[in-house]
Amino acid sequence: MAKSKTKKAPKKKTKSPSFKLSSQQKLVLGSFLVIIGLLLFISFISFLFTGEADQSTLSDFTSRDIKTKNWLSKSGAWLSDFFIQRGFGIASFIFSGLVFLSGVYVLMNINKEKLRKHWFWGILIVIWLSILLGFFGNKSDILGGTIGFEINGFLQDYIGKIGTSLLLLFGLITYLAIRFKVTFESFTRVFKSAKKDIKKEFSELKDNVIVPIDNNLSEEAEAFKTAFEIPLENKEVQTKKDIKPKSEPAPLEVKVSEPDDLEEPELEIKVEAIKEEVSETDNLANKLVEDFGQFDPTLELAKYEYPPLELLKKYDTEGITINQEELEENKNRIVDTLSNYKIGIASIKATIGPTVTLYEIVPEAGIRISKIKNLEDDIALSLSALGIRIIAPIPGKGTIGIEVPNKNSTIVSMRSVIASKKFQSSEMQLPIALGKTISNETFVVDLAKMPHLLMAGATGQGKSVGLNAVLTSLLYKKHPAEVKFILVDPKKVELTLFNKIERHYLAKLPDSEDAIITDNTKVINTLNSLCIEMDNRYEMLKNAFCRNIAEYNKKFKSRKLNPNDGHHFLPYIVLVVDEFADLIMTAGKEVETPIARLAQLARAIGIHLIIATQRPSVNVITGIIKANFPARIAFRVTSKIDSRTILDGSGADQLIGRGDMLYTQGNDLIRVQCAFVDTPEVEKITDYIGSQKAYPEAYMLPEYVGEESGTSLDIDISDRDKLFKDAAIVIVTAQQGSASLLQRKLKLGYNRAGRIIDQLEAAGIVGPFEGSKARQVLIPDLMALDKFLEDEI
Repeated sequence: MAKSKTKKAPKKKTKSPSFKLSSQQKLVLGSFLVIIGLLLFISFISFLFTGEADQSTLSDFTSRDIKTKNWLSKSGAWLSDFFIQRGFGIASFIFSGLVFLSGVYVLMNINKEKLRKHWFWGILIVIWLSILLGFFGNKSDILGGTIGFEINGFLQDYIGKIGTSLLLLFGLITYLAIRFKVTFESFTRVFKSAKKDIKKEFSELKDNVIVPIDNNLSEEAEAFKTAFEIPLENKEVQTKKDIKPKSEPAPLEVKVSEPDDLEEPELEIKVEAIKEEVSETDNLANKLVEDFGQFDPTLELAKYEYPPLELLKKYDTEGITINQEELEENKNRIVDTLSNYKIGIASIKATIGPTVTLYEIVPEAGIRISKIKNLEDDIALSLSALGIRIIAPIPGKGTIGIEVPNKNSTIVSMRSVIASKKFQSSEMQLPIALGKTISNETFVVDLAKMPHLLMAGATGQGKSVGLNAVLTSLLYKKHPAEVKFILVDPKKVELTLFNKIERHYLAKLPDSEDAIITDNTKVINTLNSLCIEMDNRYEMLKNAFCRNIAEYNKKFKSRKLNPNDGHHFLPYIVLVVDEFADLIMTAGKEVETPIARLAQLARAIGIHLIIATQRPSVNVITGIIKANFPARIAFRVTSKIDSRTILDGSGADQLIGRGDMLYTQGNDLIRVQCAFVDTPEVEKITDYIGSQKAYPEAYMLPEYVGEESGTSLDIDISDRDKLFKDAAIVIVTAQQGSASLLQRKLKLGYNRAGRIIDQLEAAGIVGPFEGSKARQVLIPDLMALDKFLEDEI
């Protein structure tokens, strides 16, 4: 099976052309940058000692006779003179560091977003430091270099030295505020913290220092003190034991206590960051990603090239041409027709499209919309035009729209929509460029969001061209590893060209010779096989704890899913049926049931359906089909009944054909001119893709064995597979009898697993085949199985 063959995104998501370096390329580029950074640093260091001596040698750089003293010879002398002397001065050392750091980031595969920030802030620091050092140097000085000196001269001529100093200070403050998130409160906290430290040290000093006070008072002062007994506040007085006589008063020892009004220290709360627990699986996955990078599903076809635009035809009649006479004529006829029925118009505006022109009118106050809507046939008669369609009112606008076909329509080429920015820069999973709207905008939709598409219209109105446009869009946007097509063509002639890309993009049954399915019996088997594929994929998503294919593939690329456990990259699968009515006529419920089941369940696991029919009757497009196909495209049909069957409303019967279509996804109708891609263009594209290296075989779907292929014959015990008992244990333990289960658990191929299932059926361990359901297990538990096998022997 080719399930392990996977993809390369063009990357996707292409905001701009991107590329991914291989491990070898990272080693070469990283080493180169590291060495360049070291060479720059060495030449700059040498310049500090040899720069003045090498000045005379720079004038004749090409002469090999002239010797330089720089440690890197002439190249070092020239580089250091260019960066330091003529450039930014000694701040240029930062450049060598940035180059060296870039090499380290490439070698270690570190996030490049951080590197971009280092370069941005590093260059700003170089400029600011050069100006600062140039403030103190001169033109020949290497402090700020020529650039720093000249900028200083310019600034000082206009704002003086004081202004230049303040401007440099402002630059420093701005840098600190933006880079390190410094605020005014940060400075306040720093000063408060410094103040507290000073006061604390001063307090400790006062606790240990004895301050002597001279008490030699005069007699008058001593008498005054004794009379009033003045106390000393905030001081503790200690008197020594040996008191000297009054003639020699002893000095008092005063211990100064700490003031009572000191500020209380602010309490700061520290929040401890709690790291989330990382499982061992995640640790292993992260280590694998660091060592080998993310899994790249496109490596098997790493040199695959997408088809160039030159393969698509460019028409001379492309582009919108404004015919003023036609516009005026149509406007006058619309106004006259409405005025005949006493309907006044306040304003009218025209929007010209490739096939149809939209006239937006604003009726006068008091006019009923239904009155204008009822005049649809009268307006068509007055304009002598086929396909007049009235939109009353236009959703989201306070206007009424009248769509009038252009007399000279222009071709919307596939090349113009594929080359559009809207398609090229699309980040959709499965982008489809259908054509252009009335306002001449490229109309791009995502098949993955639809999630299934129903196309209908009368014979020759553009269905097959529409299918080719869908397939061409995906071929131009998706790598062979990303998407696989299952093509059903009962008419046998519409999709045969895609046989050439069988081993690139197509999927088929293991026993099928042709990838394009034309036999109705094989269609039934393919649809049932697709149901098995859906069930297998849901089992994989359940085991991986993922909800959809996008989450699963992301997890697989991050190496969090082990291929030994049955996991592999899942490509999108697109089933295209060109004539659904023929299948319903010949197979009926056998086709409708798996189609309905896929439409209801397959969205999350990346299986999408595109069904086209030229007979949109209720017995073909049944209620079950309509309920599960919200996205619909209607080309021109012959009756209002067919229009209502497709769109649940009228409008498709008023289209003009030749690719003119209505698109809806359950809300508004959008009129689109389908892009035209001719058979020779498709042939060139398939030839281009088919000529490239391909996978060994097409993407293999699970093997499906119909009821008629089952066996009721007894199988000899001696002919049983060696893994018969192991398979029986797996089946009985899981109580689920399916070949896919044996594949995953015993790592078998489809054919061997199918034979073992037949042997288990013959032995009476599992029941008969029941379509897409798992077989019934007839043994309840392992004890019963052991007894069963013993009795059998």
